[in-house]
Amino acid sequence: MIEKAEVTALLQQLTAIKSEYFHEDEIMAFARDWLCRQELPAQLHEYHDAKVTDFHGKNVIAVIDGGRPGPVICLNGHLDTVQLCGGWTRDPYGELDGDRLYGVGALDMKSGCAALMVTAARFAAAHKTFAGKIKLALVSDEEGPYGLGTNALVEDGYLSDVDFSIITEPSAGKPFPDVCLGARGGYGLEIRFYGKSAHAANPEKGHSALLDAAKVAQALEQVDYVEDPHLGKGTCCVVGISADGGACSVPDFAVLRLFWHIVVGESPDTIVREIEKAVQRAGITGRYEICFREAPSEGSRGFMPYTVPQDEPMTVSLLESIRKVTGKEPTISYFASIGDFNYLGTRLGAPAIIFGADGENYHSSDEYVLLDSVHQTAEAVYDFLEKTLLP
Repeated sequence: MIEKAEVTALLQQLTAIKSEYFHEDEIMAFARDWLCRQELPAQLHEYHDAKVTDFHGKNVIAVIDGGRPGPVICLNGHLDTVQLCGGWTRDPYGELDGDRLYGVGALDMKSGCAALMVTAARFAAAHKTFAGKIKLALVSDEEGPYGLGTNALVEDGYLSDVDFSIITEPSAGKPFPDVCLGARGGYGLEIRFYGKSAHAANPEKGHSALLDAAKVAQALEQVDYVEDPHLGKGTCCVVGISADGGACSVPDFAVLRLFWHIVVGESPDTIVREIEKAVQRAGITGRYEICFREAPSEGSRGFMPYTVPQDEPMTVSLLESIRKVTGKEPTISYFASIGDFNYLGTRLGAPAIIFGADGENYHSSDEYVLLDSVHQTAEAVYDFLEKTLLP
């Protein structure tokens, strides 16, 4: 089975490697080499976003073929982290304190990657033949603007035959064990307003694009959101507003930047309709444009929402494994924001479940993970693989 000491040691090695998004080459090479030493068929998958970021990225993928027909299970995790913030009182590249390991990315989500790497290695060593395949995908740029790593795997066809995905992200903030059976989606966009410049001494002779933007921002507080029984309601967040009238002029151009979370039943089209209603409520007569952010591809334009039925057969099996390993009833929740799980849950035509370790302070200073929960995550996934692939 899975040894806690092995998972902990690997997690410490991963945490010691700096891997902010767009700077993952070192950790990808380490992960590939570690898997190869375990006699797994690991390889680097390289991709290039030539349209928006000009980023040349790498993923690590290992396909473990059981040699007999059966389900294809994707085990997905990201090895990149957010940028290091201020305020740390612990070593941000790994400090062990009892059952806690501190470090940037220790929880989100090098913990989940370590659990999956050890699980895949031990399963392959113990079972030379089985029914189906395991596709271990350790990706880059999940924390970046587009989820380029998983997007590239989807678009390059590496995951086209997947029947079920487990993403070992730390879940929705509830006590361990928690399982997320879906997530809200989201889109970044902006509204561009066009006015007429005039001297600031006579603003009535112009048309302030900035005032139009401010009025619409206020009108967006009255959006009538769709409510999903599991995901709740979406949210429209104003993340920026900008204009420049110079030293003494009415601004003739302004931009209102938004991030809009959506639930099942909503889409870019419903977002546009709600913005148009807000413009009407605000009484705006000037010209405006709604522009979704430029994306590397159509599939990465945004993140669509999804849910997985609790009685879906492999979901039921995973929940049974979690109960067996932890001795607890897992809570069921739904992710409030977006991640690679949205791509897996909406673009593969297969269920995608989020189940990860416990800890605190991800995306913040003194991030830590509870090592018992990392070990139990690995053991639960291992038990699920045995039940699913060893009929």
